[in-house]
Amino acid sequence: MKKIGLFLFSVLFLAAQEFVQAQDSQGYKIGDNAKDFSLKTTDGSTVSLTGLDGAKGAIVIFSCNTCPYVVAYEDRMIELHNKYASQGYPVIAINSNDAKASPGDSFEKMQERAKDKGFTFPYAYDESQEVIKTYGGTRTPHVYLLHKEGNDFKVKYIGAIDNNYQDASAVTERYVEEALAAVMNGQPVANQTTKAIGCTIKWTKAE
Repeated sequence: MKKIGLFLFSVLFLAAQEFVQAQDSQGYKIGDNAKDFSLKTTDGSTVSLTGLDGAKGAIVIFSCNTCPYVVAYEDRMIELHNKYASQGYPVIAINSNDAKASPGDSFEKMQERAKDKGFTFPYAYDESQEVIKTYGGTRTPHVYLLHKEGNDFKVKYIGAIDNNYQDASAVTERYVEEALAAVMNGQPVANQTTKAIGCTIKWTKAE
C-alpha cells in the first residue's frame, strides 16, 4: 500500500512539473514583468533593459536577417526607433535564430545587415535562445511593447507592428504606435494582442 502511495505521489508530482513547464513555455502575457537580459549587439556592445538610460520602456522586436516579412518591415522598424527612442521607447531588435539551421542569421551576417541597412537601434544576438523562450516569441517579426513602472518593465502589447507587411502605404492599423499612444497618455491599450505574421523561429536542434 505504501509503495502504491509513493507511486501515485511520483506520478502526480511529475504531472504537476509538466504543467508548470507548459505554462512557462507560453511566455509573457499582458501585464507580466519582463525579466532583464544582457545580449551582445552588432556594434560590439551589449544591450539590457536596465541599461537603457532614461528609458520609459522599450519596443522589443524578435527579428532576423532572412525572413521576407522582416525585410519588408526593416524600414518601419528604423522609423519606429527614430520616432520613439527620443521619447523613451527605443527599439531593441533580437535575432534568436540558430545559425546552424539558418546560416544567413549568424552574428557575422547580422553585423553585415545592420551596416547595410544603417540600423539606428541595437541589433542583438540571442544565441542561447533563452530570451525568446522566456518571452514566448514564435515568429519574426514579433513585437513586445514594454512600459517601465518603477523598476519593472510591464508587457503592454504583444503581436504585429501593423496590419500590412506588404505595403507600408496601405497600413490602416498601426498596432504598435496605437499602443504607444495609449501608454504614453496613461490610458489602457485597446488592442493588447494581435497575431504576429512572419517566419517561424529556427530553433537549435538537440545534439
